Amino acid sequence: MAAKTTTFDASAVKETSAGNPLRNPKDSMKSTWRHDYSQWNIHHWLIHLVNIYSCDLKKPIPVHQKDDPIPYLTQWSLHRWILTHAAWPMAVQWIYNTYTGVQFTPIFAFVYYMICFQLNSIHQLWVLRGMGHTFGYFDGDKHGRDEVPDVGVAKTVQSLLLTTSIRPILAVFLAYRASEGVHLSWWLPIEVGLYPIILDFWFYSYHRACHELDGLWQYHRTHHLTKHPSPLLSSYADSEQEFIELALVPVLTYGVLKLFGFPMPFYDWWVCHTYIIFTEAFGHSGIRVWGSPAGTFSYFLRLTGTELTIEDHDMHHRKGWKHSSNYGKATRVWDRLLGTCGERVEGYDANIDYSNHVNLPAY
Repeated sequence: MAAKTTTFDASAVKETSAGNPLRNPKDSMKSTWRHDYSQWNIHHWLIHLVNIYSCDLKKPIPVHQKDDPIPYLTQWSLHRWILTHAAWPMAVQWIYNTYTGVQFTPIFAFVYYMICFQLNSIHQLWVLRGMGHTFGYFDGDKHGRDEVPDVGVAKTVQSLLLTTSIRPILAVFLAYRASEGVHLSWWLPIEVGLYPIILDFWFYSYHRACHELDGLWQYHRTHHLTKHPSPLLSSYADSEQEFIELALVPVLTYGVLKLFGFPMPFYDWWVCHTYIIFTEAFGHSGIRVWGSPAGTFSYFLRLTGTELTIEDHDMHHRKGWKHSSNYGKATRVWDRLLGTCGERVEGYDANIDYSNHVNLPAY
């Protein structure tokens, strides 16, 4: 069935909450600031100047019915994008080290890889925005994507800066050794496959607990104010959640891999981080394609029905407090084992057009 010729007006936004009537003005998801410059401060201008909007208000967004076939996003194009963006910072460092004989100090390495992380993230937001305008979004016949709310612009910018700085500083502190130079271990393909599964164990445990234990929901509810998230809102959360996801979960994952005997040098961890940071924005994009996070174990995840797709996490956000599912970040391994997989509304197997291959743009 062909897509409707109608389009969704991306400038139309709605006010929503995590399943309850709005009581606190800080819970508002109303977004008018893109049309009202009188509200702008440094945070608004930063989003504008870097051009990391989730949509272009001047371009239409295709609207599809639920049973319109979904194109298949190729895994190889995801690997191409991620590995290219993981490789160029290491290549620049290697060239510098080789031709000057000078190694990066830990402080310089942190600043350098933080900037690289930020540049890669900005580029990813640009690419995902373009794909949204090309393919539309899940549930697009009912709702548009949530914009950054008027009350949350500063929080969004601060969360993005924390996301791209905390992880590099942890990796440098725990794994960087200037004397070792740029190198990857032979274990990297296995580490890339295991990293999201182990990370998901910790993420699943805390995430499900936040949904099912009354006392913990307060630390997760802000992230669920968006029912139809966008990549720009992937890290929109309270400080407690930010600490768990940006620091605690990655450190625990690194520790388990080290405990299992994997070398996990700094550059291996950098590649693993690049896969995860891509997955986080990708999983909150809502783009209407059949796509699951890239990884060296992706084939086996699909074979066992434990892959996580874009729609899976989109469905998670549409659910409320104790009525959710799909608690994993990068896989559904623990969801499958513990019985919390949710049904797919549009991305079920019979509705996927495997003959219509889509490649993630390289640039």
